[in-house]
Amino acid sequence: MNDLPLLTLILFTPLVGAVVLLLVPKRNEDAIRWIANLFALAGFLVSLPLWFAYDQAGPSYQFVERHAWIPSIGAEYHLGVDGFSALLILLTTLMGAIAVLSSWTAITERVKEYYVFLLLLQTGMLGAFVALDFLLFFLFWEVMLVPMYFLIGVWGSDRRLYSAIKFFLYTLVGSVVMLLGILALYFSYTDPATGRHTFDIVQWQQHGFDSNLQWWVFLAFFLGFAIKVPMFPFHTWLPDAHTDAPTAGSVILAAVLLKMGTYGFIRFSLPILPDATRAFVPMIAVLAIVGIVYGALVAMAQTDWKRLVAYSSVSHMAMVMLGMFALNPVGLKGSILQQINHGISTGALFLIVGIVYERRHTRQIKEYGGLSKVMPVYAAIFGVMMLSSIGLPALNGFIGEVLILQGVFVVPRWGMVWAAVAATGIILGAAYMLWLYQRTMFGKVENPKNEGLRDLNLREVATFAPLVVLAVWIGLYPTPFLNRLDTSVNRVVARVSPQSLERNADCDEQGAPASPFTQVPCGDAQGAAAPPGGAPYADSGGR
Repeated sequence: MNDLPLLTLILFTPLVGAVVLLLVPKRNEDAIRWIANLFALAGFLVSLPLWFAYDQAGPSYQFVERHAWIPSIGAEYHLGVDGFSALLILLTTLMGAIAVLSSWTAITERVKEYYVFLLLLQTGMLGAFVALDFLLFFLFWEVMLVPMYFLIGVWGSDRRLYSAIKFFLYTLVGSVVMLLGILALYFSYTDPATGRHTFDIVQWQQHGFDSNLQWWVFLAFFLGFAIKVPMFPFHTWLPDAHTDAPTAGSVILAAVLLKMGTYGFIRFSLPILPDATRAFVPMIAVLAIVGIVYGALVAMAQTDWKRLVAYSSVSHMAMVMLGMFALNPVGLKGSILQQINHGISTGALFLIVGIVYERRHTRQIKEYGGLSKVMPVYAAIFGVMMLSSIGLPALNGFIGEVLILQGVFVVPRWGMVWAAVAATGIILGAAYMLWLYQRTMFGKVENPKNEGLRDLNLREVATFAPLVVLAVWIGLYPTPFLNRLDTSVNRVVARVSPQSLERNADCDEQGAPASPFTQVPCGDAQGAAAPPGGAPYADSGGR
């Protein structure tokens, strides 16, 4: 255990801010805004050591904290991070600070309650990423539901109550089924040191559960995580929630909350249930490919600006799932990096929609046109983030998509087909985003209501600045991000598909490991494909 409880500090800084806000009188709205922004910024600053102090070659979990919580049932206050969760925590604290800052003038009613819920939501998300005890994880998983429900239901737009209830019910159903899966694993494993059942995630990842049990638990986890991603056909809550949520709610939902589902698959399903994971690869791949194409086509048909961006998330997150279930280091690295990229790019796109909605109170695309003439700075930032979203080389989306397609391409038997179909989603993504930009930014300002629109102010530019910097940084030099994933990715792949680690090794005389971009078979022994008629990855006994 570290002398400095860094993860506890990161976890509870937003909660302390929420408690402080409860003590401030409602009438002092400016003070409430300043306090909320200060604590959100403090939450990001205290998380920065995860970037600088994280040991890329260190043990699997770092900054570990462990204390007794409910000893009678084997539950502990057990925290820790690896490269994957460290990056997601940094994304969460950054987007949380941006979301709070973006709300300065957007929220004018019940200001105190709004910021309290935003900070509580931040604590719930961070808790899910740092928990290494499954009961603790589930507690934070459920805590996230309540603040987002109120953010949509109270501060949302036209159909806010319908969207809030739909979001809550969908997620709750998945959570209840997931809880049954957790309990099944709990009663199937006994800690050899204590002779008692435990919720310790690390021990579960090292244990070999019965294959039949894995199948049922995988399906239980799949429902809970797939709804959160969301995967087709469990996606229908997302466009409604995005459309009716306030801007900050949409930013957090796209940038972080959707990653809870993909995080669950990588942290739990793949390493704890490797046999079932391999068996369900074809099903996941088909659903992901359908989601990629379906999400892109439906996005192209939207007339509501925000709803278009929402459906683009369905397509992008399906691409993330496809790369993840390639079950090789390159595909998994691309999947994780693309989660970060999606949070940056789509979070920025929702901020962009929120700015014009705050000025015009309409999201209909036909109401706009020629905005680059009256809002040139706005149009320039929109252009960068739009190109980031469609994967233009030298911006962040490109490298994530390349790694995913590269990882999928080498999957035995069906990989080339899956990669070819998935690539159509990239083409369609470019089509609907470029068409959106052309309709809103170019041409004449034909609507008189748009003639007097003011360009971005300093505060609004500040919300976009870190996102633009990250988009360019990852696009030009992704190595620092990819290097932090090596240990985490290799540990997961060693559990679910150890032979792909061998295929990912270079065959040079020095035996140097492959670069994150290399996925080349190395001779018959290392590059052997799956046996004819076998599963995409044969069971290697890696349990």
